[in-house]
Amino acid sequence: MSREPLSRPALFRQYRRAVRYVRPYTTSLVAFILLGLISTALGLAQPYMSRFLVDDALLGHNRRALLIIASAMVAVAVLSSAISFASSYTYLRLSTSSLFDMRLDLYRHLQRLSPRFFAGRKLGDLVSRINNDIGEVQRVASDALLSLLSNVLFLVGSIGMMLWLNWQLTIVSVVLLPISIFALRHYQGRLVLQTKDIRQRSSDLGSFLIESLMGLRMTVSCVAEEREAFRFRRFNDGFIQALLKTQVTSFLAGALPALVLTFATSLMFLYGGWLVFAGKLTIGGLLAFIAYQAKLLSPVQNLLALYTNLLTGGVALDRVFELMDIPAEVREPEHPTPLPTRLGTFRLKDVSFSYKDAPAIENINLTITKGSFCVLLGPSGSGKSTLADMLLRYYDPDSGAITVDGVDLRFAGLAELRGQIAIVEQVPYLFHATIEENIAYGRPDASLPEIRECAKAANIDAFIMSLPDGYATIVGERGATLSVGERQRIAIARALLRNPALLILDEPTASLDPASEAAVSVALARVSEGRTTLLITHRHALIEMADQIVVLDKGRVIESGSPNDLIRSGGYVAKHMASHAGLRQLESNASVEKALEKAFA
Repeated sequence: MSREPLSRPALFRQYRRAVRYVRPYTTSLVAFILLGLISTALGLAQPYMSRFLVDDALLGHNRRALLIIASAMVAVAVLSSAISFASSYTYLRLSTSSLFDMRLDLYRHLQRLSPRFFAGRKLGDLVSRINNDIGEVQRVASDALLSLLSNVLFLVGSIGMMLWLNWQLTIVSVVLLPISIFALRHYQGRLVLQTKDIRQRSSDLGSFLIESLMGLRMTVSCVAEEREAFRFRRFNDGFIQALLKTQVTSFLAGALPALVLTFATSLMFLYGGWLVFAGKLTIGGLLAFIAYQAKLLSPVQNLLALYTNLLTGGVALDRVFELMDIPAEVREPEHPTPLPTRLGTFRLKDVSFSYKDAPAIENINLTITKGSFCVLLGPSGSGKSTLADMLLRYYDPDSGAITVDGVDLRFAGLAELRGQIAIVEQVPYLFHATIEENIAYGRPDASLPEIRECAKAANIDAFIMSLPDGYATIVGERGATLSVGERQRIAIARALLRNPALLILDEPTASLDPASEAAVSVALARVSEGRTTLLITHRHALIEMADQIVVLDKGRVIESGSPNDLIRSGGYVAKHMASHAGLRQLESNASVEKALEKAFA
């Protein structure tokens, strides 16, 4: 997913792209600039006042002038500090608000991307870009404009005052400035590449931590702790090495220019002293010049460091915009076609879909009648889950069309379509929250009686009420404190609370023991009433609930019809039902044998 390293002009084009996030805060930006101008003017007045303090008050032995000038310097300093604080506070609010808008924009863009995008990406890399990279942009932005405005104004103002005091001495002070700039630019190219390497190594480290923590049980059970610790050290060492290389380059980029400027300062002292000895400059004028020159050195150093920070921030911005530039496969229509208040019959006509070059669904024609209980059968990889994803418009067909009540799904509003469809996945996701909050996730305004009614239909209410905290029980990360069957029934209750027109159940009993499967089966029989239900399963106990069975193999429909018709046909369904009956007979015989052994023991 990584792009080629960007040139400096390309990096700064990313900042121009980011300007749109600042536009909504134009009023705050104008206020910040005005405050900055006032603060700079006050700051530039202070060194010039020192000239009068020395020449008029001290050397002239004027006590009244001494009191007035000293009081004025204190007043200017206090006012300058207050305005500087107001300017910094205004800019901090502006930068944090605009950068949150960027983070939110990226987050919403990720919500629009298809499951195919996330299947090929490391979660740690995505988190790194949302959190670390935008955090880096925010760090740079928090200093950049504030530093740029104040330092440029101080630089221009200081040079103007220095030229007014003595133009020859000013030339001596700035003659070595081009050498400082050349020294900085010498290291900039390296710094950009090294910063990009740090970002990548940081995301790799984050990806490793997320993956290893999620698989911690497997690591411990395989006694692989030392191997994973070694991998952790390897990722961390790579990150530290990249960080140290960048630190060296950054130091050289800042230290060498600063050293040259310090040498220029010593020349200024020598020449300024000679001008005083020659009577061409007063002592107060030299002191004022030195104060301005000190202010000149600081902005130059800050601007040099700022330029380096802008380069690293540009790298982070490029990684953010790289994600934003990934087009969404499924797009919201500009003028959505309205859907009926209750979705009816779905029809798939000549539908085909591929993952890159691998066909997942080929030329499928299928009708899912309103109110029917349709079962999708077939081996793993036959396209069952893909077909369900297409009904939710996670994907659009490469060819053909899917319609509901005659409306092509590609022309339907995504929120309107998905608002009438609920899916219960094979491994349902539960949040680290209460059971009540998890069930009400799709309808956060639902009352507790409504939630309990759906939980009863899902055959899970009695279990929840047996817990010490009942519906206020925290389920832990991903529902870790619950069994698989309990999670499934909570997910069914969550889907049921939304009262969907179409309920999709993707292998809801695949990982369950017989007792849990029986409980979930009872729940499914209840929740399927009065709505269209699409069940993806291998479990034959659930097949018997179907009005219609569709068998997929290698992305094609090989059988379709009612359970009785397909059993009589002697095809896929008949053979698997027969094998299931044989398995149940074997289990029954085994139970009899165990009973006899126990009786004659």
